Amino acid sequence: EVQLVDSGGGLVQAGGSLRLSCVVSGFADDDEYAIGWLRRTPGQEPEGISCIMSTDNRTVYANSVKGRFTLSRDNAGNTVYLQMNNLKPEDTAIYYCAAAITTDCNGNYRDYWGKGTVVTVSS
Repeated sequence: EVQLVDSGGGLVQAGGSLRLSCVVSGFADDDEYAIGWLRRTPGQEPEGISCIMSTDNRTVYANSVKGRFTLSRDNAGNTVYLQMNNLKPEDTAIYYCAAAITTDCNGNYRDYWGKGTVVTVSS
């Protein structure tokens, strides 16, 4: 069974940085999947932030975070990270690690979810 355990959220002042982590387990060795991060604010549907493919280091970023956030994966492939720099108050949200079996890194990686980690950016 696929399990995603996300962590790393917290309270930070605007302009600061946080790094989110997602520990991944349960995928078969030959599975191809996209994994990354979604975020949700009150009254809004989850927004795709970034994803990376299991097979390589191809990444996709939402325009709202390009140049500020970086998604990466460790060498073992069992942890993905979202480095968030130059945080803005509008980045405040619950951030979810999410994944899906797919051959494309896109915004539809919503089959598996972590529990979410709260990021609060103060002004």
